[in-house]
Amino acid sequence: MRKLLLFVAFFSNFLLPQTTEKNPSGYLPKFYYDVINYKSETPNKTKLTVILQIPFSNLQFIKDGNKFAAKYRITFTVRSKDDYKVLYEKSWSEKVYVDDFVLTNSKSNYSFSYKNIEFAPGVYSLKCEVFDLESQKSYAYEDLFTVRSYDDKFGISDLLFIKTDTIIDSKKQLIPNISRNMANIKDGLKVYFELYSPEEKEAYLEFSLFNNKNEMIFNRVELIDLKNDNYKQYSMLKSPELSLGEYNLEVALKDYQHKILARTSKKIVSRWIGLPTAVADLNKAVEQMVYIATSSELSFIKNAADDNEKLKRFIEFWKKKDPTPDTDDNPVFEEYYRRVAYANEKFKFYNEGWRSDMGMIYITLGPPSNIERYPFNYDSKPYEVWDYYDLNQRFIFVDQTGFGDYRLLNPVFGSWYRYRQ
Repeated sequence: MRKLLLFVAFFSNFLLPQTTEKNPSGYLPKFYYDVINYKSETPNKTKLTVILQIPFSNLQFIKDGNKFAAKYRITFTVRSKDDYKVLYEKSWSEKVYVDDFVLTNSKSNYSFSYKNIEFAPGVYSLKCEVFDLESQKSYAYEDLFTVRSYDDKFGISDLLFIKTDTIIDSKKQLIPNISRNMANIKDGLKVYFELYSPEEKEAYLEFSLFNNKNEMIFNRVELIDLKNDNYKQYSMLKSPELSLGEYNLEVALKDYQHKILARTSKKIVSRWIGLPTAVADLNKAVEQMVYIATSSELSFIKNAADDNEKLKRFIEFWKKKDPTPDTDDNPVFEEYYRRVAYANEKFKFYNEGWRSDMGMIYITLGPPSNIERYPFNYDSKPYEVWDYYDLNQRFIFVDQTGFGDYRLLNPVFGSWYRYRQ
């Protein structure tokens, strides 16, 4: 097999879909990042490849000769999970050049950066921070991460999804898709990974794709000849066209008796350009329109003949609400589902947050001007007071059960029961 070189350099004209993964408030992420486990030649260590994908729109470009330049610094920190002690920290800087000023505000053009480090297997807290040297703005994400162990048994590295490939200097170069958005794929899912085998052996490699209901929608099995060495695999899977939602790709290595020797999986998403990043399920998104759409408008969308027609009607509804139709952004569309995502994150109890009384008020009117909380009054049940000074409105929520289920004291919402920016 030809040697594959992972290429993560910057392409000024390279377009990627817009999506997000770790973004509970519904905004586009300031950057995407992934950490890939690979087997290391160093005993008791695992090689980690840290890859970042940063939208141009979140970098500050300045004039630099005949071009425009942005500079940023990346800091990658590994801490112990239990006492949060810093075990490793690495910083490096990148500089990006573009020829066209229009590209400096692009949300679909990206700068890529990567580093390799080696670490002992275990569970750690990983923090990845991007600091824009021009705007002085800093963005960071932090998560628990498992550094996997690759011993002398069979193994599979983490999956790295690929946007495209190209030939540079007679070598195949792979351009990663760190956002993992597979919307409108035409030539199939592309994925790179490594197989590890302690012996020469024929085995089966099985690819399975599951939807968010854990239903298998794609399966492919191929016979491969393993060597007692690292086996680099780059596969294109002719899966069905993916509708809006989240999916899980599983790769399993099996012997002739179909016993699993090794297995790995990774989540992907399918979100179309132009949809807010908080919209992951079309049917759910339509249900959540109850605070902005009339019953007849909702029925029109729900009664579409199929999902494609439903999506078309859904998008047409929001186009009519767009205050800036001459731009790519629709601030009403994006803000509405940002509020929905925030409500789901903050006000969930028995029901989803968007269905709660607090969620209803927050989605329709936005953040209150002031909040007063009274959780421990001895002579009353816990309650909150939300004031909207510009509307001259006050809402009181009471926790009648004492378990955090706050209900609107006066549930009659009347003419306020409609979305406002």
